[in-house]
Amino acid sequence: MATISLDSLDLAALLCSRVCHDVISPVGAIVNGLEVLEDDSDASMRDFALDLIQKSARQASARLQFARLAFGAAGSAGASIDLGDAEQVARGLFLDDKITFSWSAPRLLFPKNRVKLLLNLIMIATTAIPRGGSIAVSVTGDAEACAFTIVSKGLNARIPAHSEALLAGNSDSGTVDAHGIQIFYAGMVARASNMSVAFSIEGDEVTIRSATV
Repeated sequence: MATISLDSLDLAALLCSRVCHDVISPVGAIVNGLEVLEDDSDASMRDFALDLIQKSARQASARLQFARLAFGAAGSAGASIDLGDAEQVARGLFLDDKITFSWSAPRLLFPKNRVKLLLNLIMIATTAIPRGGSIAVSVTGDAEACAFTIVSKGLNARIPAHSEALLAGNSDSGTVDAHGIQIFYAGMVARASNMSVAFSIEGDEVTIRSATV
């Protein structure tokens, strides 16, 4: 196991690739729907295309709003973010999806890096249940001392591959690709936030716990 060496340009490029991966599917669906509207005069197909465009536009917007908080600057240095805003963008991520989502948290201002960590852990939690299921998020404490618990439940739930190593900034090769960049980035944000992160699994339930250290 080797420490991952990644300069700022490569980190930015990999994070951009990760965001583009999430957005390209609904944007592509919008383009396909517009092509149907241009080429097909059948009323039922036009209705289908309009429905596809509307759903995909909502999905693209939700993913971009989520990415803005999870990866973006989201305010000046030292800024705080309302957990209510985090809940809103998180719920938007699961609209029309195969995952049901629940949220329990106080309506408080938290340091932006801790909110970014929470949102990144939620995205990681979705990869723990590839066949869908449910995700429950719980936040306790306050801005100074807090804890996050994220429970993913679904058929064939699993801890994402190499999660603990990537969170610690390590890999077998000392490198990281676009598939692993989010977990690696979450580890960076956790360390910047003085937060620990741990995974556990029991049956079809994966739990991610994070707390101030």
